Amino acid sequence: MSWTLRAEGLAKSFTLHLQGGVEMPVLRGAALEVGAGECVALSGPSGAGKSTLMRLLQGNYGADAGRILLRRSDGSVADLAQASPREVIALRRDTIGHVSQFLRVIPRVPALEVVAEPLTARGVPGEEARARAAALLHRLNLPERLHALPPATFSGGEQQRVNLARGFVAEYPLMLLDEPTASLDAVNREVVIALIDEAKARGAALVGIFHDVEVRHRVADRVLEVAPLREAA
Repeated sequence: MSWTLRAEGLAKSFTLHLQGGVEMPVLRGAALEVGAGECVALSGPSGAGKSTLMRLLQGNYGADAGRILLRRSDGSVADLAQASPREVIALRRDTIGHVSQFLRVIPRVPALEVVAEPLTARGVPGEEARARAAALLHRLNLPERLHALPPATFSGGEQQRVNLARGFVAEYPLMLLDEPTASLDAVNREVVIALIDEAKARGAALVGIFHDVEVRHRVADRVLEVAPLREAA
């Protein structure tokens, strides 16, 4: 199995400016490899650095040290840790899909357009993109009457379904999932598990944080323990 994501020697610290500039190390020497068709779950206590690692893998945080190698659909390899802001944007458009716990979108944009945007950004015609977006929203049991409304007006569970549809609507080589079943009922949780299984079947690599132990057990091929630095020393 060839790897899609390989992270090596990652380090990340934060400067606490309100505490006199104290440096707080969070990750040191972190490593991760995920193959095509594989789901790796990050596990560990609160504060261990799981979310920090996920944000490094998405390019939200810059790494203090190390490499984050991503294999694109065309087989070329990029180092996200060394990428320019423009390159990071391109990698998010074409290579990295992401589902967070919170939906952050432009106000007043309809849910259907929010979900279709990753497809139109790739050049998919608008009508086709909206049709694919609508089909995925239906699958996630979001009523059609909500498709034309902005997600800011939705409940937490409805917003999460829009978030999931946006993340899964395009076939990314790498998917980053941060609590993808949070705020969902049992029926929609099963839909998400099926979407993850389908992504694995088409060859996507997935990294996720799953506090729902049953979901983690069903979708993860491996579990990577992220230990706080004081325990890892």
